[in-house]
Amino acid sequence: MTRSILIPALIWLSLSGVARTEAHDSRVYELRTYYAQEGKLEALLDRFGNHTCRIFEKHGIENIGYWVPENNPDNILIYFIAFPSRLDRESMWKAFINDPEWKAAYQASTAKGKLVKKIDSLFLMTTDYSMPIKRVQSEPERLFELRTYKAAKDRLHHLDARFRDHTIDLFAKHGMENLVYFHPLADQTGAADTLIYVIAHKDKAARQASFAAFREDPDWRKARSNSEARAGGSLTVKGGVTSQLLRPTYFSPMK
Repeated sequence: MTRSILIPALIWLSLSGVARTEAHDSRVYELRTYYAQEGKLEALLDRFGNHTCRIFEKHGIENIGYWVPENNPDNILIYFIAFPSRLDRESMWKAFINDPEWKAAYQASTAKGKLVKKIDSLFLMTTDYSMPIKRVQSEPERLFELRTYKAAKDRLHHLDARFRDHTIDLFAKHGMENLVYFHPLADQTGAADTLIYVIAHKDKAARQASFAAFREDPDWRKARSNSEARAGGSLTVKGGVTSQLLRPTYFSPMK
C-alpha cells in the first residue's frame, strides 16, 4: 500500500474507532431495589416524587426510570439511575447524602419510623448492542418487563451474540419494545454470567401475544438451535431466566 493510500486509511480507522466509542453509552448505571416497611411504600414513593428525584438531578444524578412490580407483596420500588463514571457516582452520592434539603426531607419522612428495611444495589454497563435509552412517557402507560438471564458457564458471549444478531430484532418484529440491555460491572456479582434487560409492552394481553408469536417464529427456533449447537448446549442454566412485570410510578421519567 502506498503512503498516500495508507495515511487516509489510518485516519479513517482512527475516526471510525472514535465514533464507535462515542456512540456507545459509557455511563455507569445503578439498579436499586428498595424494600419498604409494611405500610410505608406510598410514603416512600411520595418522598421520591416530591424530593429525592429532584435532589438527585441537582447533583448530576440522572433519573432513568422508577417502577413497582405489578404483583408487589414485598413492597418493592425498583429504579435505575445513571452517572458519568463510577468515580463520579461516589462524589455525586456523597453530595446528595450531605445535602441539607435531602437531610430535611429524610428526617420529616421518617418521623414516625424508617420507610425502608432493605436496599439492594447493582452497578451496570450497557452491552455493545444496547440501544440509546429514551425517557419517553407514552399514553397510555406501557407495561415494563425486567428480565434477568444467568448464562451457563463460559456461554455469556454466546448469549450476547444471539441477542445481538437475532433476539432483539425478533422482539421488535413481534411488537416488543427493546429499551436497554446491561451487564454487571466487572466487580459486581454476576459480571461473568448475567444479562439484564428491560423491554416494554402495550399491556399484558399484548405481552402474551408477542411472546407466543416469538416462540413459534421459525427464525427464532433456528437461531436458538444454531446458537446452542455452537455453544455445546443451552446458553442459560436451568431456571436461569427470571422476569418481573413492572408499572411505572407517577414520577418516573419513563412511562
